[in-house]
Amino acid sequence: MNVAIIVAAGSGTRFGSPIPKQFLEIFGKPLLIHTLERFEICAAIDEIVLVISAEEIGNFQTTAGKFNLKKLVNVIAGGKTRAESVFNGFEAVDSSRAKIVAVHDGARPLVSSEEIAMTIEKARETGAACLVASVTDTIKEISDGKITGTIDRAKLRRALTPQAFRYEILKRAFAENEINETVTDECSLVEKLGYEISIVEGSAKNIKVTTKEDFVLAESFLKQTLT
Repeated sequence: MNVAIIVAAGSGTRFGSPIPKQFLEIFGKPLLIHTLERFEICAAIDEIVLVISAEEIGNFQTTAGKFNLKKLVNVIAGGKTRAESVFNGFEAVDSSRAKIVAVHDGARPLVSSEEIAMTIEKARETGAACLVASVTDTIKEISDGKITGTIDRAKLRRALTPQAFRYEILKRAFAENEINETVTDECSLVEKLGYEISIVEGSAKNIKVTTKEDFVLAESFLKQTLT
């Protein structure tokens, strides 16, 4: 069984809205629903565990009833940090049946079902996989307000989500590492165990909606998929 943990427990303070960004509507659906539907239609995913803030669980369950989310088996309260929220979701996964666990940001509604499936398959083959995208800007090293060098961007990738792992690998990563605010993704925990993480090249459209400008861009991309 392959399980997706969708993490959407953030308050979205950088977005500057009284409503958490993941619940703002795009074309009549909350952004989070768009994300969940990408996993709902992906044949490689069997179950979905959603992690949101405790205050939003009631409202979300009312909203979710309007949509056909058959794979959504659990809605869990998040923690103080992203890593804690992912861990809470992981604890809700059925350990007796889970093979691959994929972790995805709820604020990334533009991931494709193909990207999800490819990342799941690569994790099944190698143990751990991360969806990535190329770095298109020239990256500079700096020191004391001055440029000291240029990094070869051909060797760089932006880490996207989903990031997928065999269940036992992610379990060990949580057990053997401190879970705090410095943990920005699950690959960093697995890296510390000494595991090699395979990459899956993904689309630059798979943006994380963090600012109002991101929201406008996501709306534009989603419009393309609906027309």
